[in-house]
Amino acid sequence: MVAEPLLVVDAANVVGSRPDGWWRDRAGATARLRDRLARLARLGLPGLAPPVEMVLVVEGAARRVEPAEGVRVVAAERSGDDAIVGLVEAEGAGRNCLVVTADRALRARVTALGAEVRGPRWLTEPLDRVPEN
Repeated sequence: MVAEPLLVVDAANVVGSRPDGWWRDRAGATARLRDRLARLARLGLPGLAPPVEMVLVVEGAARRVEPAEGVRVVAAERSGDDAIVGLVEAEGAGRNCLVVTADRALRARVTALGAEVRGPRWLTEPLDRVPEN
């Protein structure tokens, strides 16, 4: 049996990719992202048919964001990048592992571990088609 794909989302990077006022309420913006990801997890993503294991890595003020059905939330103890690399190392081997980030240093670290990387737009475009409510 083939393990379902693992999608790891750099929450700070994706939330910060749009100047929509997220900086006034980082936790709220991250919770909205989580909720939209939960709906998208049921629908699938370009090149990733459901089921997809979605992991949202949060840091800083967004650490208090709780998981939702279909989205596991991992609160980084220190660096979000280090938490993402740790997830790829621990859970990405032997399965399709995709990380969503625009961070070049993180991109290099996870591709060295065999993960694929997509920029935030790859995720935000399908998210735009998913209603927030």
